[in-house]
Amino acid sequence: MTTRELSRREYLHAMTAAGLATIAGSEPRLRATDQVAHPKPTADTCILLWMAGGMGAPDTFDPKRYTKFEVGVPVDKILSTFPAIDTVVDNIKFTEGLEHVAKVIDRGTLIRSHVVADLGNILHSRHQYHWHTGYVPPQTVACPHVGSWMARVLGPRNPAIPPFINIGQRLEGHGESEELKAFTTGGFFGTEFGPFNLPFPDDAVNAVRPPKGMTPERFSARHEKFKELLKASPVGEMASDHHHESMLKSIENAHRLLTSKERDAFDITKEPKASYDKYNTGRFGLGCLLARRLAESGARFIEVTTEYVPFLHWDTHENGHTTYTRMKKEIDRPIAQLILDLEQRGMLDRTLVVLASEFSRDMMIEGVPGSTAKDQSLAKAEKLGELKHYGLHRHFTGSGSVLMFGGGIKKGLLYGETAAERPLVTTKNPVSIRDLHATIFHAMGISPKTAFDVEKRPFYATEDGKGKPVMDLFARGK
Repeated sequence: MTTRELSRREYLHAMTAAGLATIAGSEPRLRATDQVAHPKPTADTCILLWMAGGMGAPDTFDPKRYTKFEVGVPVDKILSTFPAIDTVVDNIKFTEGLEHVAKVIDRGTLIRSHVVADLGNILHSRHQYHWHTGYVPPQTVACPHVGSWMARVLGPRNPAIPPFINIGQRLEGHGESEELKAFTTGGFFGTEFGPFNLPFPDDAVNAVRPPKGMTPERFSARHEKFKELLKASPVGEMASDHHHESMLKSIENAHRLLTSKERDAFDITKEPKASYDKYNTGRFGLGCLLARRLAESGARFIEVTTEYVPFLHWDTHENGHTTYTRMKKEIDRPIAQLILDLEQRGMLDRTLVVLASEFSRDMMIEGVPGSTAKDQSLAKAEKLGELKHYGLHRHFTGSGSVLMFGGGIKKGLLYGETAAERPLVTTKNPVSIRDLHATIFHAMGISPKTAFDVEKRPFYATEDGKGKPVMDLFARGK
């Protein structure tokens, strides 16, 4: 069975098998380090703002011909359901509802030509796995998240702060939650380099606080007992020495954090009220605030997500326009405030901020023109009959938008183009996931050819080591 034909159950089975194989494997070893020339980093920290569920570019950062809602309008005539607005950069327009980000795009670059693979059967978690790891699932090993690559290759900026922190995504209690766990890990690098998960930013401080009423002495004793139990557990017996050691190190890291002064960074209630209120549009907004505080305290890689839950948030199978109106209110002000705060603190030049999604959306096309992907829209209609038909309902992989700020990236740049009429495919300067990852790694000082030997085979930071950074995105001299 090919990867293009995998069902949800078959995909999950394959990824579980890969994870178990990796746990049983030997320690991955850095390969041929003397032959890899790492670039000079232009950033020390990376913040990924993840628009989970498929953010439609024509209704956000790549406006097309606008059609107002009216009953009876043919659906195939609709490209954008929001009018275009001006930004502070003359040749860049956004759509209505993104007025705050429009005021800071002169600090960054807009890529309109991001192209992702057509995986046939559209499963959000498969596309998110591909984007976050750089590899199309299933694989024979558990692929590390891009944040785990940074944690492993670069190490922590502050030993007390986890180098990889994931904010806003619940990993339990909804469809595809198990699939999300497949890439929200350190992969073959081990638990030590996996994410510190904080699904609720306003509760993050409780994740770094010993249980209420527990004395420091009792807490330390419990910590030692837990390590003993891990050594004797079935997991400890099944895991390789490397992965067993990695689990123990992750426990040590957690203990160090829980006894450090840096844990105050996790307590967003300590933020001045005026600043807190600017971010407080919901979980994502508070996640951006938490990300800024953690970046200040020394985190290496932080992902903040609008959260993927099937049929919620950006996963618009119907009611697209109404949902996007709400989503823009949640993301617009916090994203702009994050950029302004980093700039005001003198951090933006060394912090790379990336906004991306697993694919875009279209009113009519599933996948790309000619794709055999099953149409999953719930709002099928030839003409607009009610508001739920109005908006971008189908998964589109032929183009998409990515924003990049700071970290050596050019300011006020528009890169790439898409067609003015359907199909809205990329027409100039396509940027694949592989090359986008290479660009991110380049900014962080990691060669896209960096490889580790895993099960006696090389595994590269970008697929087959062939990722090429888009140097036109970097400011001169970077």
